[in-house]
Amino acid sequence: MRLIQLAGPAGRRLGVVEGEQLRLLRNHGSVHSLASAALAVSLNLARAAEQDLSGESLDYPDIYSGMSPWRILPAVDHPGEPARCLVSGTGLSHIRSAANRQAMHAAGEQITDSMRMYQWGLEGGRPAPGVAGVSPEWFYKGTGLTLRAHNQSLDVPDYAGDGGEEPEIAGVYIIDPSGSPRRIGMAAGNEFSDHQFEKKNYLYLAASKLRTCALGPELVLDPAFDRVSGQVTIERGGATLWCKAIQTGEAVMCHSLANLEHHHFKFEAHRRPGDIHVHFFGADAFSFGEGVQLEDGDWMQVRFEGFGKPLRNLLRRPVRIAGVAETLVTVRPV
Repeated sequence: MRLIQLAGPAGRRLGVVEGEQLRLLRNHGSVHSLASAALAVSLNLARAAEQDLSGESLDYPDIYSGMSPWRILPAVDHPGEPARCLVSGTGLSHIRSAANRQAMHAAGEQITDSMRMYQWGLEGGRPAPGVAGVSPEWFYKGTGLTLRAHNQSLDVPDYAGDGGEEPEIAGVYIIDPSGSPRRIGMAAGNEFSDHQFEKKNYLYLAASKLRTCALGPELVLDPAFDRVSGQVTIERGGATLWCKAIQTGEAVMCHSLANLEHHHFKFEAHRRPGDIHVHFFGADAFSFGEGVQLEDGDWMQVRFEGFGKPLRNLLRRPVRIAGVAETLVTVRPV
């Protein structure tokens, strides 16, 4: 089952994807509401959605293309309380990601800390059931305020070096009333980072991740995550500028899903009842690693088999006037 969050003339609605139609739910306008209700009565999430289906349907192609008054929202959020949605991720989970990072920071034949962490994952990222493996790299993206939806722009701030797509799958979670993390599903995502800034020094990685990112358009309940094939495409002026086949999933990652989830949710602060978590699982390829510099107006498309329609986002870069300094943020005492 695939869910989709919408906003339009009748406010927020939650729908189930049925081919080219979106079947709307009666009582729940968000994934958070549906998941919370299902947990309250110990009901399977897909079954809870089925029981709440209405007779209303919307035309999916019109909404997807932006030709409808309805618009697609991020695949999950925390309505009214975006600060209670934590967006994070795990890097160095795929060999090509580690190789790109190695190329950014290596001096001669030196093995960087990034490649060393990937090797640790190969050696200890798939522990036996019930055993904690080696800890992966972890990064913070922001709160739910950083999430963007299909057809929305991803913006390059005036202080940034650039903005570049990172095609990934993200896990979506809710913390149940007992404080236990529960996986709702997964969605296609564009993790979007400032690779120019990161390239200066690997210690800038954390700051390079504090950017908008996109999720959706569809949330897949209980997807297969062994080996997922996909494609990332950059379009400029209506033509394909760059395109790459990508793969993700446990079969091509150095960490098991269970190990990634343990090391994210082992922190007590990540287990507050009612919170939503969006956690990116890493990228297999991105255009910056092949020398592509994105420009204002480029379209980024991420598609994964089994995850519904592709996620498309426009890149927006501010016009920079020569000689004008970065806007300074001044802090004054209270």
